[in-house]
Amino acid sequence: MSYIRSIKGSEILDSRGNPTVKVEMTTDQNVMVYASVPSGASTGENEAVELRDGDEKRYFGKGVQKAIANINGPIAQILLGEHVCDQERLDYMMIEADGTENKSRFGANAILAVSLALARAGAVTTKLPLYRYIGGSHAHILPCPMMNIINGGAHSDNTLDFQEFLIRPFGAPNFREAIRWGAEIFHTLKGLLKKAGHSTSVGDEGGFAPALESNEEALDLILSAIEKAGFKPGAQVSLALDPAASEFYDKGSQRYVEKKKKAGKKNFLERTSEEQVDYLEHLVENYPIDSIEDGLAEWDWDGWQLLTKRLGNKIQLIGDDIFVTNQKFLKKGIELKVGNAILVKVNQIGTLTETLETIRLAQTNSFATIISHRSGETEDSFIADIAVATNAGQIKTGSLCRSERVAKYNRLLSIQDGLGSIGVFQDSNKFHSRP
Repeated sequence: MSYIRSIKGSEILDSRGNPTVKVEMTTDQNVMVYASVPSGASTGENEAVELRDGDEKRYFGKGVQKAIANINGPIAQILLGEHVCDQERLDYMMIEADGTENKSRFGANAILAVSLALARAGAVTTKLPLYRYIGGSHAHILPCPMMNIINGGAHSDNTLDFQEFLIRPFGAPNFREAIRWGAEIFHTLKGLLKKAGHSTSVGDEGGFAPALESNEEALDLILSAIEKAGFKPGAQVSLALDPAASEFYDKGSQRYVEKKKKAGKKNFLERTSEEQVDYLEHLVENYPIDSIEDGLAEWDWDGWQLLTKRLGNKIQLIGDDIFVTNQKFLKKGIELKVGNAILVKVNQIGTLTETLETIRLAQTNSFATIISHRSGETEDSFIADIAVATNAGQIKTGSLCRSERVAKYNRLLSIQDGLGSIGVFQDSNKFHSRP
């Protein structure tokens, strides 16, 4: 038996230089573990509350001292002396003590940091790898990475409204080779951008952020990079998009507006929901795209139904903002036939237990699961272990640079070594793109 002896929260910086929460937990057996939580820029309206101080004199109001005080005060009082391996019960004790639907009293950032630290303490106590402690003996699948190599939207200052342009090296023989393929394509793309006179500076998630004229230009550049690196688009490496459409959806007019280009006084487009679906369908017909995340806004349930009807049997349609890792919204999506996959972000819901419950619901209903980082990350690699623990089959953790992104890839490489011959590289996206 191992009991919680101390819990200490502290304020650290995320990858954007904004404050976030870190927890140090110790047990009576002198086990000491740490956990830290990320922060998103493009966030869903129904995400659990990330508690910020609002004091403009500190970090422009983004400080997290209130969340830290909740960790060191009421949360510690609840958990001190409890057994570290009682994850589900302790997570629900924190949820009950918070007493709000969206964790606004303690803050989801405070609760999550403690929840993740609990799991790490349990893993160390039982002398198991974290993925094995969480997932048990059946955890053995290494996920296909979704690598964001061109950034737009809220993740960059360029002219692209679509937020992420990704590659999926699904045809690699194993995870280690998938990482190599992605790295070689990434560096080849850098060379192509340089040659064309574009900037090779990177956005929040490590992808390049050139000032391009259209989504098609971004896709064409990526296709050229795949081919020049020696791989076959569609047959070995597919494309994926995350438009993050909530960010450029105008609620008043119910139109999708290319706001960045509008602000830059360039030609811009306004699309209805049906026109947005038409446009996405056009891209899928003309490029080897097999996955689109948040192609429509989180409020546009009717549009999502149309999108799913038109493309749901052809490609993976991932709900992020519309589902926010929450069983309530995922159940609604399943009932309304909205999407066929869910993006899983632990800080959208606020505890490890609820995250795992949402993943189980998705998998039970044949929804693909993609474990995801946030744009404001830390070096904590916890999500890599979640991806293997749940046999999710896909992970989204940014580009092939910036240490807070690469930390997750490096952890998965270590897990592959640990799994040995029982480890399987498997893509849960059942829609393979076309050559």
